[in-house]
Amino acid sequence: MKRTIYLKLLLGYGIFIALSLLYIYNGYEKAAEDKHIASYALSLYNQANGISGYYSKYHYNISRPDDNYSFSGDIKTFMLPDDTTLWLVSSDGKILYSSRYRDTGKIPGDLSSYFDSGIYTTTTYNNIMEEEVLSVYSPIVNTYKTYGYVILSRRLEAVVSDFAPLSNFNYSIFLLMLIFSLSILIVFHIFIFSPIRNVKRAVNEYAKGNFDYKLPKIYYKDEIGDIGEKLNFMALEMKEKDDDQRKFITNISHDLRSPLTSIKGYVEAMLDGTIPPELHEKYLNILLFETERLNKLTESLLLLNTWDYKGMRLDITDFDLVSLTRNIVASFEGQCSRKKITLDVFFGSKAYIVNADKTKIQQVIYNLLDNGIKFSHNNSTINIKITDKNDKIFFSVKDSGIGIPKENLKKIWDRFYKTDSSRGKDKTGTGLGLSIVKEVISSHNENINVISTEGVGTEFIFTLQRSKKASLPVISS
Repeated sequence: MKRTIYLKLLLGYGIFIALSLLYIYNGYEKAAEDKHIASYALSLYNQANGISGYYSKYHYNISRPDDNYSFSGDIKTFMLPDDTTLWLVSSDGKILYSSRYRDTGKIPGDLSSYFDSGIYTTTTYNNIMEEEVLSVYSPIVNTYKTYGYVILSRRLEAVVSDFAPLSNFNYSIFLLMLIFSLSILIVFHIFIFSPIRNVKRAVNEYAKGNFDYKLPKIYYKDEIGDIGEKLNFMALEMKEKDDDQRKFITNISHDLRSPLTSIKGYVEAMLDGTIPPELHEKYLNILLFETERLNKLTESLLLLNTWDYKGMRLDITDFDLVSLTRNIVASFEGQCSRKKITLDVFFGSKAYIVNADKTKIQQVIYNLLDNGIKFSHNNSTINIKITDKNDKIFFSVKDSGIGIPKENLKKIWDRFYKTDSSRGKDKTGTGLGLSIVKEVISSHNENINVISTEGVGTEFIFTLQRSKKASLPVISS
């Protein structure tokens, strides 16, 4: 049988009930009964002591009473309960008088053997009594001489029966404790075990990969409720990751298959003569382009994978962001000419010395400009702006292109994500450029934001740490 917390709790509860009953029956109740008997014996002894005091003062020589003396008259005076037996025993151990007349003249034996352990005993006096009695004795003493004994006895069963109401009360208390503890068990089931069972069921579903499973809401603001909320959040995140992974595999399969299909098709066409020799140079250039695209894709993937595995290693130096940007802008002259795009650069009147990894920041600016040119309309303008505030340098690239739908803004940093879902407008991109941008800026502990309106354009703004060196004036070229 599978051991669960609930089963262990029930087992522990059963052991608790059994031990409690055992303790009440064999421990507490027995001790309480003995205490009740001892208390009753003390009361009986005080009564016997009073009677023996009476005889010690007035009729101490009980073995030789006056002819007209009546012991039975004394019994009425003492007002003994009906079920209590009074014996007047001589010093040699003979019953001189008994409230049960049939006992008179009998010899119970040496009294000291009965009362050797205290003021009371339970006995049958050698079967003189038909059943066990609780018995006490008190000597009749006058002028330092013992003339006899007063013995009071009551059926032990009657004494114990007086304890029954107290015993019933104890069992009632135990029953109340049982009900109370059972209510605790019910509360545990409702507020603890049931939510834990739901959490366990959810974990099992998530372990199977069923991230669509919804954990029933836990309304209690405690540790279990907190775990439930975090599990739901985790499941949502894992579902998104799972969806992203599927998209990633689909996208990378597409990006690898497309150029490979083109390469394979053109090579086969050249080999079987479909493409004549005079056109080989044209199609070899196409093959070269597709090969470079594959190479760029694999390099980007390896780069991101290295950063994921080892973390990005930065070579932090101080450099002039303006000079770096000018060189990058110059490299896009050919692309801009083909689309008649103008790069409008605004740097202000000073150099901006930043403290960062020059190579990786160069990659960031290149990717942002490449992205802006790719999605800008012909005969449009891209604004590049560098400003500063306190110890931060702000770099902005703003285009007037197709823009990004609002619902897609959070996804642009995902690997292989492309805003053109038909994948028709961007045949050269890998979908990794903005992922690399985000990784680089985050590794510098800086921020990058995007502002975009569909059909109007997009602006990317990132920050860098200003170098502690003073800004230098820009030298005109």
